[in-house]
Amino acid sequence: MLTIDIVTLFPELFAPFVGLSIVGRAVERGLVAIRYHHLLDELPQGERADDAPYGGGPGMVLRIEPIARALDRILSQAVPSERNLIVVPTPAGVPFSHAHAARWSTLDRLVIVCGHYEGIDERLGALYPIEECSLGDFVLTGGEIPALAFMDATARLVAGALAAPSLASESFAAGSLDYPSFTRPATFRGVEVPAVLLSGDHTKIAQWRREQSRGRTAARRRDLLDEQRLQGPTEPS
Repeated sequence: MLTIDIVTLFPELFAPFVGLSIVGRAVERGLVAIRYHHLLDELPQGERADDAPYGGGPGMVLRIEPIARALDRILSQAVPSERNLIVVPTPAGVPFSHAHAARWSTLDRLVIVCGHYEGIDERLGALYPIEECSLGDFVLTGGEIPALAFMDATARLVAGALAAPSLASESFAAGSLDYPSFTRPATFRGVEVPAVLLSGDHTKIAQWRREQSRGRTAARRRDLLDEQRLQGPTEPS
């Protein structure tokens, strides 16, 4: 089972999403456990979790003490053989990808530390082995939205959370974008579903989907095809 620990100032943001998502179903099945750690619980009542930055400048910075206390408590519960990772969402991190989610889904514990305001005291990385990931080239108020994205992308890849065929054919699983999908009605406002999808010929449908996937990837994300060429052909299993 994968345990996801969320260290945050705003734990109340997560429950509504988890309760209405694939993540919630994975929790119900006992495949994933999610625990929230409120930073204010690590401080004396009335004490702030943030402070002004040394050297001056705008905004406030999350203090290292409450984060360290939360992490120490979380990690103290780990068994010696536990495979765990501490992830920090930050614009300064490497771009988050399907490969990250796939790797994280095989862990025993994923700890996500949500920054806020101007970020987290830089000493966090000196005291703990962390992995910094970015949701994109933009700035958010805090790390909670990226944490939700990381959690969702990871939990759905945990074995048993979704049907294997669904995972195998979706975007990025095979290094390309997914093919376009259609459902009823067959014609809507003059736009028709491609005839091949109504043919019942599963060989032709599979071929059409491969072609569409490759064409869409070439048009929208040629970098994925370039990566495939660099990696070379995959050996059959």
